[in-house]
Amino acid sequence: MIQIGVRQSLTIVSETTFGVYLADEENKDYKVLLPRKQVPKEAKVGDALDVFVYRDSDDRLIATVNTPFLTLGETARLTVKQVTKIGAFLDWGLEKDLLLPFHEQTFRVAEGETCLAALYLDKSSRLCATMKVYPYLRTDSPYGEGDRVEGVVYDKSDNFGMFVAVDDRYSGLIPKKEVHGGLEPGRRVSCRVTSVRPDGKLNLSHREKAYLQMDEDAALVLETINAYDGVLPFNDKASPRIIERETGLSKAAFKRAVGRLLKQGRISITPTGIRKL
Repeated sequence: MIQIGVRQSLTIVSETTFGVYLADEENKDYKVLLPRKQVPKEAKVGDALDVFVYRDSDDRLIATVNTPFLTLGETARLTVKQVTKIGAFLDWGLEKDLLLPFHEQTFRVAEGETCLAALYLDKSSRLCATMKVYPYLRTDSPYGEGDRVEGVVYDKSDNFGMFVAVDDRYSGLIPKKEVHGGLEPGRRVSCRVTSVRPDGKLNLSHREKAYLQMDEDAALVLETINAYDGVLPFNDKASPRIIERETGLSKAAFKRAVGRLLKQGRISITPTGIRKL
């Protein structure tokens, strides 16, 4: 049977002036057109062709020998060609652009941007894109604990944390307790694999191990102190909310960084703040 959204081998069963009709060997009554400009020069009735099947601008099934950037159930980064009243249209390598409906966007996209999307069939059997890629991400990554990986934040949850598509294809999560400072959907991140779950999904941290991260955090705290003309108006006893708002660090990371700077003799702590020496 002819399948929409996937590459498949179909047989030429008849010719017309505007192309050839293709069918599956088991059901030659159900046919799809391959336009004349797509037909290989030496092709004839009885030949099998490798094609992709989708719907054209008039919502008719059509075949193409071209290869789209993704097929049904796959994910890929696609460029936004146009934003309209019904959603965004993405370049997926075929003549007809791919619709990304507004209700399938995890954040609003703009013309010229790229976004991670999966290909699915809507209720009317039309191919569409979705940025809700969680069900489409793979769990057979080659990565293990301690590996460095690259990915994109594609969604967030107040309960769980930030969802990351590693290499744009593998399922990863930065747990809520690890999320600090400026992580939003659409941002590309470099992470460390902290563990691989039994189901194959990756737990991630976008921070180094504490002893490696301290110098970077200490530099960030110094920058924040400088922004306050050398006197930070709170110290390490401030609330976690204030610390994260001003520095992007968790309270634990902030305290470690302050401890490092104090040991180096670069700051002093007062009852109401931190002073640069």
